[in-house]
Amino acid sequence: MIHIHCSGVLFDLDGVLIDSTPAVTRVWRGWAARHGLNPEEVVRRAHGRPSIATIRELLPQADAASENRIVEQSEIDDIAGIVPLPGAQELLQALPPDRWTVVTSCTRPLAKVRLRAAALKVPEQMVTCSDVENGKPHPEPYLKGAAALGLAAGDCVVIEDAPAGIRSGKAAGARVIAVRTTAPEKELKAAGADWIVGSCGDIAVGEGTVELVIAAM
Repeated sequence: MIHIHCSGVLFDLDGVLIDSTPAVTRVWRGWAARHGLNPEEVVRRAHGRPSIATIRELLPQADAASENRIVEQSEIDDIAGIVPLPGAQELLQALPPDRWTVVTSCTRPLAKVRLRAAALKVPEQMVTCSDVENGKPHPEPYLKGAAALGLAAGDCVVIEDAPAGIRSGKAAGARVIAVRTTAPEKELKAAGADWIVGSCGDIAVGEGTVELVIAAM
């Protein structure tokens, strides 16, 4: 058992609390096909980052804002197969409601749709790409996530599945638990994860202000 004491917990959304992989893959594959791009490469680049960043990178001459609106609406409309990941519901219910929030690269409307589709609580102080100028791996998302709880990032633990998100959390000064739902373990380690687990089901809440107990490594 590993006991981690902190003041707050900052969760990524996709790949940590919910599995939206089928929907994300469908949307980005469709977008790639429309623009003559490699679907596998597009899906790989899109994960864990604001969609507009992926669009700007892959279609530098396009109207990124317009393309982003199309992608976002497609993702909002496609919620088939979105489910909570193992242990997510239980972990959120066990944490004090004012000690956790979601920090996601989704837009706010999309994050709300996905949380509700998975029957998970929508936190009041959620931080989305709608709230930041610099997306992950920049530290801004997790700095704002901690501030939304009235905390310093160094007093928080981030739970992430993507290397970009891990780097964001570490750059903000937080400790990071990575889950093996999306990226290979070697990429999670290379990004700087402090601990690696299978899913939120391997994390319990102990005693104290907030104590996370990792039951499996």
